[in-house]
Amino acid sequence: MRNKRRLMWTIFSFLLGFCALLLLILWLFQTVLLGKMYEGIRRAEIRQAMAAVERQIDSPSLDQLIRDLLEDQEIMVSPLDEFQPPDKPSPDKPPIRQAITETRRFTTADGRTVTLVFHAIISPVNATITTIKVQLYYVTGIMLALSVVLALIMARIVSRPIERLNDGAKFLAEGNYDIQFSSGGYREIHELSQTLNQAARELSKVDKLRRELMANVSHDLRTPLALIYGYAEMMGDFPDEIDPAQTRLIMDEAERLSSLVTDMLDVSQLESGAMELNAHVYILTASIARTTDQVAKLVGKEGYRFTFEPDQTVHVMADEVKLTQAFYNLLINAIHYSSGDLLIQVRQIILNQSVRIEVEDHGSGIKEEEIPYIWDRYYKGGEAHKRAITGTGLGLSIVKKIIDLHGGSCGVESRPGQGSVFWFQIDKL
Repeated sequence: MRNKRRLMWTIFSFLLGFCALLLLILWLFQTVLLGKMYEGIRRAEIRQAMAAVERQIDSPSLDQLIRDLLEDQEIMVSPLDEFQPPDKPSPDKPPIRQAITETRRFTTADGRTVTLVFHAIISPVNATITTIKVQLYYVTGIMLALSVVLALIMARIVSRPIERLNDGAKFLAEGNYDIQFSSGGYREIHELSQTLNQAARELSKVDKLRRELMANVSHDLRTPLALIYGYAEMMGDFPDEIDPAQTRLIMDEAERLSSLVTDMLDVSQLESGAMELNAHVYILTASIARTTDQVAKLVGKEGYRFTFEPDQTVHVMADEVKLTQAFYNLLINAIHYSSGDLLIQVRQIILNQSVRIEVEDHGSGIKEEEIPYIWDRYYKGGEAHKRAITGTGLGLSIVKKIIDLHGGSCGVESRPGQGSVFWFQIDKL
């Protein structure tokens, strides 16, 4: 690929070319076209004089008009039979100056016909053109010098901010996300700088999340694999000492691995748009109650208590499997972060043409500045990543994507030390 010219030299070339075009037009009008334009002006003056005489043909002031034309515009007006050119040529004496002579007949009020000759001298312009050419040489030199300087200054003023942004963008492309784009220059450059600064901040967040995701996934994969390998090795060394608890542990860790892989696949499909909804009409209230009861039975022995408060039975058009998965993930999240009385409250609230499902825990709550990021994969609110009691750390990310797929909304209301209320809202029938 051939090298492109720098923006500065492109702008410089255009400005210099524009100046050269102006000088060319100036030379053309002041030298080549000057004589023709002067002759055209004199002919126009004769036509105007004819029109003035025609208006005053019967007026006593006609003689004064003729004298004024001679004095002011050097246009001689006389009857045809009395006309004598001022510099009439002879065989041995050519005309000194060029002239334009036109004849016109006028009719007076008493019916007489008067023929008048209009004679206008054309002053020689050759000497004038020569003088103008000398002046134009100086003007051209001065204008070219000034144009080069001005074009360089303007090109630098316009191109320098763009070049700085380009240099910064190269650093950004290399992964240096702490680059700060300067916002000097004109408004468009300022807006572009702000956009690039925002892009750099977002890319920095994405890169940080990517590194955290790799570390967290590696942690969640390595721990169960190490346990499975350790117990499998022990079973190989001591086959007679295998007990159901060891077998159960291997099965639990294998199930955790399977859940992690399934959740990662779900997130991938949801982000790529490959997952489709199998929507049908069903009773949301009954589905929420059933899922809450199932989870309560699973963790009831650990002291967790659940309540469900529906205001009425609600029907929705949705994918029951995926919406149940989203609600289940909210319950698992509440279990993980619940503390104190271990009470988890589930509420169903009717809001106009939609229904809102809330899951409230009495845990430690979430800081306000962390709320926008809780829907990110593996976000842990600044604390070190740890393995959850259950789940994979991808639950809230899956919740948001499933609700978005249904055209609904989700959110959280939380204060540190007062617990959290996670909710989602979709249309009802």
